[in-house]
Amino acid sequence: MPHSHESMLNNQNEQKVFVSFLLIFSFMIVEIAGGIISGSLALIADAGHMFTDAAALALAYIAFRIGRRKPDTRRTYGYSRFEVIAGFINSVTLFIIVGWIFFEAWERIQEPPQILSGPMLIVAIAGLLVNILALWILSRGDNEHVNIRGAIAHVLGDLLGSIGAIMAAIIIYYTNWTPVDPILSIIVSLLILRTAWKLLRQSLHILLEGVPEGASPEEIENHLMKTIPEIESVSHIHTWQISSGRRMATLHVRPVESEPARKIEQLVERELRSHFNIDHATVALDWRQESVMCSLIADDSKDHEIFQPRHNHEKSDKTTK
Repeated sequence: MPHSHESMLNNQNEQKVFVSFLLIFSFMIVEIAGGIISGSLALIADAGHMFTDAAALALAYIAFRIGRRKPDTRRTYGYSRFEVIAGFINSVTLFIIVGWIFFEAWERIQEPPQILSGPMLIVAIAGLLVNILALWILSRGDNEHVNIRGAIAHVLGDLLGSIGAIMAAIIIYYTNWTPVDPILSIIVSLLILRTAWKLLRQSLHILLEGVPEGASPEEIENHLMKTIPEIESVSHIHTWQISSGRRMATLHVRPVESEPARKIEQLVERELRSHFNIDHATVALDWRQESVMCSLIADDSKDHEIFQPRHNHEKSDKTTK
């Protein structure tokens, strides 16, 4: 039953993301056309911010779809890292868009063009309403999923861009001071730049198999030594991420001499999952006897196979023969 409940939530999240993507992407095209017709760079900049929203929603949707595919012999971890690669490409594209907006804004500050405040205001208000609708759709039901929370953050940022475009249109309508349009477009671009930098840093960190936040080797070693008295030492700790929500770890554990192997493996696996959100771990047990090791592979999907240590009398029997 828990599995079917989780599948139902994922289907609901997938539908919410897809509908929100259609809304944002469709109006992004309208906003670009409105910016060109009215001569407003603020609208075009807001459309650029909407592009980041649409890209984020598309990545979230693709992640849900591809996440259904099971691992195969060529990709034993599955296809979830696709979202990280797409996020990296998306961030690089955003830097290019921001650079173009900055250049265009500088040109317009020096020579302010004529701007039609009426059409600009209408398009900006419509954009605000579209973002409010998308936010309402995404906020309904399960909003704790990492992809949903990221999409909500993008839409909230775009709300600020729409408000900025409305303010610019009102100021131009009453004062005819057109430089406010490129100035506000720069402010919106800074919001895009912040999102792009965060996305670039996160995607590069995952692609370089960096240590997940809050799961450094030192933190894991200290926690295991503190909470599991059955082990003597922890070493050779490596942690990394396959995607934004999947953490992996490998480590060596030396247990107290009399403790059974399966008990140690279960205790370590439980602590890694509950305290560090590591759902897949490979644990190697280092025994005190010379040249003896017990390898344990922790895998949620099947029972664990325990390799018992080879005793010295087996070697002596072979020698006698």
